Amino acid sequence: MTSELTFLFSGLVFGLSAGLSPGPLLTLVISETLKHGVAGGIKVALAPFLTDLPISVAALFLLSRVSNLPPVIGVIFLCGSVFLVYLAYESLCFKGATVDTGKTKAQSLKKGVIANFLNPSPYLFWISIGSPSVMKAMNVGVASVLLFLGGFYLLLVGSKILIAVIIGKSRFFLKSRNYIYTVRLLGLILLIFAAFFFKDSLKNFGLI
Repeated sequence: MTSELTFLFSGLVFGLSAGLSPGPLLTLVISETLKHGVAGGIKVALAPFLTDLPISVAALFLLSRVSNLPPVIGVIFLCGSVFLVYLAYESLCFKGATVDTGKTKAQSLKKGVIANFLNPSPYLFWISIGSPSVMKAMNVGVASVLLFLGGFYLLLVGSKILIAVIIGKSRFFLKSRNYIYTVRLLGLILLIFAAFFFKDSLKNFGLI
């Protein structure tokens, strides 16, 4: 059960970090909320449910093809570690969010889907972080996979919905200390996961 909770925790951390950190989708959530109300922001927040499935399936398929090649898996874990360090750096340097609120036609869900498909972050995440995590979870059991994915999407989408609701009441939240410090704390946690990924890469290279 301890291993299962570990995957749940990692899914929650990755999901919350992706949900709160600045990026095209979060910017669109905020702008659609300010221009078209909370409902518009929520529609954008739901976009990962539509876009992530083909991306994650493709990444898992590719990873399964090389799962018996430790050096290749080592490179993937190393890339995941580097990507996590980059995400952590962005989070630690976070000083608040701003957004352009120019008037546009309301097509929130469509905009969210397009923004997420064109955003490189989901591809990088699933290739270097998400898929390796799912493969490790599969070695423990189906429950671990479900807990990781459930925790990830619960906070990835849930945090963006929460931001839309809060922004609908007060846009000053974007510059609040609570928001800034939460993102920075997540940055520190991401550094810890980066170390774990680096350790896994060394194991696959046969160095430890």
